[in-house]
Amino acid sequence: MIRTYLAAAFLALLPVPGLAQSCDGYTQLEMSFCAKDRWAVADDELNRLWRMVKPLADGQGHGAQLLQEQRDWLRRRDATCEPELSGGGSAAPMTYWFCMEEMTAARNTALRARLP
Repeated sequence: MIRTYLAAAFLALLPVPGLAQSCDGYTQLEMSFCAKDRWAVADDELNRLWRMVKPLADGQGHGAQLLQEQRDWLRRRDATCEPELSGGGSAAPMTYWFCMEEMTAARNTALRARLP
């Protein structure tokens, strides 16, 4: 059932030809696109940080532990944010992406703390 909601959220955020994707947030669709775009920026940062932190952890002998921690975090993030879609309505994708952004930003802070 959760996968159905995720699929619906994904489809709701596919570009619509001719629709401007402004971040002024005048329509619900625009606000949803903006929330997804903000999460994408945070996710890009997460991946950038991971490429720095993981080799450091490997070199210190705890790379496997960090990898498991990351996998656990991904499961917690998904379990926390997916219920945002279950309420339905036009704002559901936006609240889902807000949750994803917030949790990813917090993880980015935790990964940054591991850098020398």
